[in-house]
Amino acid sequence: MTVIHEINTLVWLGELSGRYGRRVTLGEVPAEVWDEVARPGVDTVWLMGVWERSPAGLAIALRDESLRASFRDALPDLTEADIAGSPYCVRNYVVDAGLGGPDGLAEARAQLAARGVRLILDYVPNHVAPDHPWLTEHPERLIRGGEQDLARSPEAFIETGGQIYARGRDPYFAPWPDVVQLNAFDDDLRTATVDTLVSIGDQADGVRCDMAMLMMNDVFAKTWGDRAGPLPAEDFWPYVVPRVRAHHPGLLFVAEAYWDLEWALQQQGFDHCYDKRLYDRLVHENAESTRTHLQADPAYQRGLVRFLENHDEPRAAATLPEARHRAAAVTVATLPGATLWHEGQFEGRRVRPPVFLSRRPQEPVDDQLQSFYGELLPAAAAVRDGGWSLLAPTGWPDNDTHRNLLAWSWTGTDSRHLVIVNQSDTPAQGQVPLPWPDLAGRPCRLTDLLSAQTYDRDGEALLTPGLFVDLPPWHSHVLSVGPT
Repeated sequence: MTVIHEINTLVWLGELSGRYGRRVTLGEVPAEVWDEVARPGVDTVWLMGVWERSPAGLAIALRDESLRASFRDALPDLTEADIAGSPYCVRNYVVDAGLGGPDGLAEARAQLAARGVRLILDYVPNHVAPDHPWLTEHPERLIRGGEQDLARSPEAFIETGGQIYARGRDPYFAPWPDVVQLNAFDDDLRTATVDTLVSIGDQADGVRCDMAMLMMNDVFAKTWGDRAGPLPAEDFWPYVVPRVRAHHPGLLFVAEAYWDLEWALQQQGFDHCYDKRLYDRLVHENAESTRTHLQADPAYQRGLVRFLENHDEPRAAATLPEARHRAAAVTVATLPGATLWHEGQFEGRRVRPPVFLSRRPQEPVDDQLQSFYGELLPAAAAVRDGGWSLLAPTGWPDNDTHRNLLAWSWTGTDSRHLVIVNQSDTPAQGQVPLPWPDLAGRPCRLTDLLSAQTYDRDGEALLTPGLFVDLPPWHSHVLSVGPT
């Protein structure tokens, strides 16, 4: 099972430089820090934002008062030196010299590999910076415009180098002001995308593709119409992914994906796609909504990325009351598929710094939350072994609070685990029939991996009517099941 720890590379290195009283780049991170990063239960690190950022994009951001207001909201003592530009406004897919350059990244990858941890990096397929070399060397790879477009919609087009290009966008929002739109239908762009991803594969073990669904033929055609040219016979990712994997067979492909296109992207070659639906259900909806989501095909679920926050979502500690936060964390940590944790989530950070910034505010560590995550990650690593099954809690005619219980099992070769979560703000009681017939006639011991509490039960009763559960609001059990 893939467990990803996302790190804001620029901010992280800045804080390490302060901690050690010297400039720290990727090639100079102390060994004890890599030990902290490669914590038990994490097998993949996403170093977000390592590529060269665009000076032209930075200049646009500095002129955007709404962006600057968001910067000040996150960092009240903001200075202009804190604004570095967006890591998704890429001038070149070369590791920024200020972060340590390609050699520094190679050392970081080696340090992670020595600890059994993979490295993934970003790729932005939809757009590039306005000073990216392709604008002058390969304009055919971009969506073009004319004088009338610029005059009529200056917010949607940009003039640079004597040419007019469309600004990057998705179909549901205003264009992004600091990037230029690539043309997913252009054959030369597709070839260049393969080359770029092969180069990233030379430097990392996986790639997280930003807004991957924007490049799908039907989405791109609806967004850009005739400007994109004829619809290609083959979709974008089925063209790109196999050609990259011919060079790097084991490269992990992770898609940022929305609009219920996760299954389609899995079929087009991605190993994992963001599970935004689960996020929304855990944050805003109830147990029945989550249970319905978890009834999807297990193969589909294994291809999802479960998360409570990332650099695009609000901090979980600021969004969820602490008890609900913990219940949601147990859920995402123990389901099939990949898990994504965001740097600062374990310490209870509440401020999500815009990715344009090189610094974030100091915040106190939530010691209790940090201790909880310190127990949860290794527990989840132990639990997620073998086959997963969604279980069906039952109740009584005069007590239907079992509807607020979520339950699933994991069955490994030599292990059995049970997870039960009360996803509600009221106590919940129910019975959870266990899926292991050979428990009949055997005394069993259930050990909660988060509290170390043990419960001795008769195996026959665990099968019918099932394990009796009485959970306070937002509480969970993460249980190993074995003989007494």
